[in-house]
Parts: sequence; C-alpha cells; structure tokens
Amino acid sequence: MIRPVLPLLPLIAVLPAMAGPLDEPHLRIVPRTAAEANRIAIVTAPPRDFTAPQQFEALSAGAATVRVRKDADAFSKPTANLGFESKLDFELGKAMFEKLWVSSPSSTKASDGLGPLYNARSCMRCHVNDGRGHPPEEHADSAVSLFLRVAVPDATDPLAKRIEGYHGSTPDPTYGGQLQDFALAGLPAEYRLQIDYEEIQVALAGGEVASLRKPTYRTTDLAYGPLHPDAMLSPRIAPQMIGLGLLEAIPAQDILAGADPYDADGDGISGRPNVVWSERYLMPMLGRFGLKAGRPTVEEQSAAAFLRDIGLSNPLFPEAWGDCTASQSDCRAAPHGDGDVRGNEVDQTGLDLVTFYSRHLGVPARRTIDDKTVLRGKELFHTVGCAGCHRPAYVTHRLEDEPELGFQLIWPYTDLLLHDMGDGLADGQPEARATGREWRTPPLWGIGLTEQVSGHSFFLHDGRARSLLEAVLWHGGEAEAQRDAVVTMPPDDRAALISFLESL
Repeated sequence: MIRPVLPLLPLIAVLPAMAGPLDEPHLRIVPRTAAEANRIAIVTAPPRDFTAPQQFEALSAGAATVRVRKDADAFSKPTANLGFESKLDFELGKAMFEKLWVSSPSSTKASDGLGPLYNARSCMRCHVNDGRGHPPEEHADSAVSLFLRVAVPDATDPLAKRIEGYHGSTPDPTYGGQLQDFALAGLPAEYRLQIDYEEIQVALAGGEVASLRKPTYRTTDLAYGPLHPDAMLSPRIAPQMIGLGLLEAIPAQDILAGADPYDADGDGISGRPNVVWSERYLMPMLGRFGLKAGRPTVEEQSAAAFLRDIGLSNPLFPEAWGDCTASQSDCRAAPHGDGDVRGNEVDQTGLDLVTFYSRHLGVPARRTIDDKTVLRGKELFHTVGCAGCHRPAYVTHRLEDEPELGFQLIWPYTDLLLHDMGDGLADGQPEARATGREWRTPPLWGIGLTEQVSGHSFFLHDGRARSLLEAVLWHGGEAEAQRDAVVTMPPDDRAALISFLESL
C-alpha cells in the first residue's frame, strides 16, 4: 500500500527553527515496549561464538528476505512478505523506474519532459538490474551511471544558520548542481567526463601484491564556459537499490546511538550523523541516503534523481527545466512537459510509485554462512574492527502502515554514519554536515552478488576499486588501522575475510 503523502508545507523562509534529527515524520511508528527493547538488545548484540552462524543470520532482511537467484535479477524482486495487492503498486513502480523518457512535446504525454540536459533517460539506465553503476571503461565511453556533483562554497546559505555544523554551498552559477553529459537536439551537452588512472602497487603479507588504480577526473568540452573558480567536483556512482525501505525504517535513535564524534571510546572511529534539510517536511532530519547521506528519505532521494539525472520536474523539485541555470537561457526556454494533466512531469502519483518500488526491492538471503572459511572471515571482520562502522544488525521500527518493513531483524552491515576515510578517498566537496573527507558507511548486504547482477565488480563511491580487496585497501582515515591489519594478515586469513564479504 502506498503511503498517503502530506501536502507540501510553506516555504523555508516562513518557518521557525525546528526540531532535530530524531524526528521521523515519514514513518507511522508503533512505540516499542520495554520488553521488546530488551529482546532487540539481545538479538543485535555482537557475536561471541564464531564456530557457527548466529540465529536468523541467513535472513538478511528478516521476513522480507528473498530467495537467492542465480541470474541478473537477484536484486529486482519485491520483498518476500509483500501483500498481493501491494504487488500491483510494485509492478507499476517498476514500470516507472524502467520507463524511457522522451523530449517534449510528444504524443506520449505520460512520458515526455526529458531534459533538456540530462545524465540518463531512465532510472534503470544507471541502476541496471537495480544494482550498482560503473565508471566508463575507455575515454570514448559515456559516463552513464557515474556523474560529477558540483558545488560552490556559500557563506550565506541559510541552512548554515539552521543546522549546526552545516557547510553552506550553492550550485555552480553556470552548470548547476550536477554536470550533465547528454542534451536534447539543438542544445550542447554540458561536458564530457574523462578519467585517467595511475596504478599503485601495495605489498601484502605473504608475498602477495595488490594494485590500486588512482583516478584523476577531468571535465573536457565544457560547452557553457568555465566552471566557477571555487567549484568543487565530486564523482558519484549509482549505488545498488536493495533494502532501502528497511534502512529508512531503522530508528533514528539507534543510528545516533552509534555516533562517537569525538572518539570518546578511543577506538579511532568517530562516526557522525549527517543532518540535512527535508524538502518534504521542511525541517532538519537525519540523512540516510546518498553516498554522503545527503537525503533523509527514499522519496526525497528519488525526487532529486528525477530532477538532476533525468531533468524531470516533480512536486518536491518543480523546476520544469531540470538542473539548467539562469545562465543557460536556451535550456530554460526549451519545451517541457509541465502544465498538462500531470501538473509536473512526474506527478505525485508517479513519484509515489517509484518510491514504493524503491522501498520494497528485496534483499537476497545470505549464502554459505556455515562454511568454515566464511566463519573465520566473519571472526576477522569483528576482531579487526570492521564492524565498528559496518554495524551488522538492527531491528526496524514497528510500523502501522507497512508491516512488511516493520519490526524486522535486518543485517545491512552499516551504521549509516559519516566517517573520515582519509586523503585517498577524499573528494573535497562538503555536503550538509559531511566534510570533503567523509562518506556514509555503505550497506554491505548483497555485495557478494555484484558481479552476477551488474556484470562487474567495481566498488567505492566512484567505482575505482575493481575487487573487494581493492576496496578494503583504499580505506584510510578512521579505517586506516583496519586496512593495515588486512595488509599484514596471512594470505589465508585475508582470503577468508573476502569470502565472508562475498557471502553477504
């Protein structure tokens, strides 16, 4: 059942400062009892015995877990406990997610409004099979599923006064908030992305050697003049889509309980929550989605992608010209699909359907959880300290309107907090409270099925890592000690750790 959507609230300028990130207006929560809280503490406690799997560990998403498929559709099935009537909404949302949008005017009124500048013609074009994107293989390849976010520091950003620690920024005055490498006929695309790699050798214990590729990003063929001299560019790869509704249903209090911004426990890990502005509720909320946790809900993440990636207006981002700026006058004057029976190019019904689909993509079950090598890798994962950021388990809120997502024991392996990942992974671009060195801990569930689903094994925020081992070796900053421990492991232990990750 699609949730009813509240009407859009008044503009930010007329609102007083509001409450903080513990508020969860997107959820209809049934409060936990004391007995339930005690049971949850027990079932989510760190393991002590690594000779056998934990109870319920195979069910990554609780009762919502889907069976493992051996084809590329492993991420594309609805949660296993979705009701029969709701499956129609799921299929309609899937159709919207896969829809190829066309330019206006068009005889197909339900599908026009593309661009005028865009990165892709559909959601599925970036999230192929609902999996993760990949960087271009050659200079001549298009950069679909990888784009450059652009921002300029702005000390006058009003959100800096409303949210403590917020880094004020504004879109580039010429190119907007994202660089688009496609355009409708008659308009030039904004740029072409070029990536050059430098191979870096890393010696590992036991005589093994790994090679990391360090990317350098260049914006070539800028069609509308130079970027702002202070423009900050951040490469972003399309992430996998599974389990988003379950992540959205994790109690904010449980996420914030894992924050340790001043490293009070001395373990070297100081996760911080991102606090962002909600376009739906016009209040600060806990950031959960996006590579820097820049959006608070699945709906807002979907709406922002419609605008910036495909150039489609919607109730939360109603600009008919998408990400075009006032400097791009021809782009703003181009035909668009606003003003017909839909109102926006993606109306509230369409946004609701895509949001429902995105919330209910099922998480596959674990594999080989009782394998001795996998159990040894799990032990290393915990003893080395990987679980300090990749927190294994939660129990979601009990929800009045979505029982299939509510009160589920889930195993996403993330704390949904920001962590300083060091110079090697720094992009230099702040986002809300996130610094240019911080990234949200990505969920690990399903990561072992990446090649099966997406046809590649590229990881991290820009796809630079070509394997899980490379991804681990890029860790720095708060994860430097864990990376070094992996470097010095005996080869058999290192292989066991990777086997554990592949089982998730």
